[in-house]
Amino acid sequence: MKVYEYEGKTTEELKEKITSELSKPETELVISIDEEEKTGLFKGKKATAKVIVIDEVIDYVKQELDEVTKLMGIKCNYEINKKDDHIKFTIYSDNNAVLIGKNGRTLESLQVIIKQSIYAKTNMRVNLLLDIEGYKENQQKNIEYLAKKIAKEVRDTKVEAKLFDMNSYERRLVHSTLTDFDGVYTESEGQEPNRYVVIKPKED
Repeated sequence: MKVYEYEGKTTEELKEKITSELSKPETELVISIDEEEKTGLFKGKKATAKVIVIDEVIDYVKQELDEVTKLMGIKCNYEINKKDDHIKFTIYSDNNAVLIGKNGRTLESLQVIIKQSIYAKTNMRVNLLLDIEGYKENQQKNIEYLAKKIAKEVRDTKVEAKLFDMNSYERRLVHSTLTDFDGVYTESEGQEPNRYVVIKPKED
């Protein structure tokens, strides 16, 4: 992955320069822009940008996944979807259970390793989502359903409820699902790797 660096006066000017010189639309790029006010003799605004091409990120992720799964003795194929705010890799393998791990922890660790590897190479953060044949999608639906069901019980009974141990992704999902749920609020408690979410009733 090559990191391109640019300078300009404004964010808008900088984006035009980037897309023109790389001959790619903004949707095909990961762009990190910093704006600052210059002081002293040369007052004014200055914008700097770091850019990586999404297709190059995808090639790099494929390479990293191939190396890791080969060491695990697992054969994989990938389905890749480029969204506005993230890149999603759906992995199809001959041993999904091993790649997912207990409570999805192996999958979560794999995602963290790949994202940290990208950051180490580019000093840029890329919103990358790894899934195993729809595991996370199904998991998300199940957690959202469970969170709402238990939240309703907590609201009705005024008795807090402790959910099962969750990884950081699952906890964020519960907090997000119940952010606007009337009558309850959520807090994470416990120590890693046994942290969990507690759904609590709001006082009237």
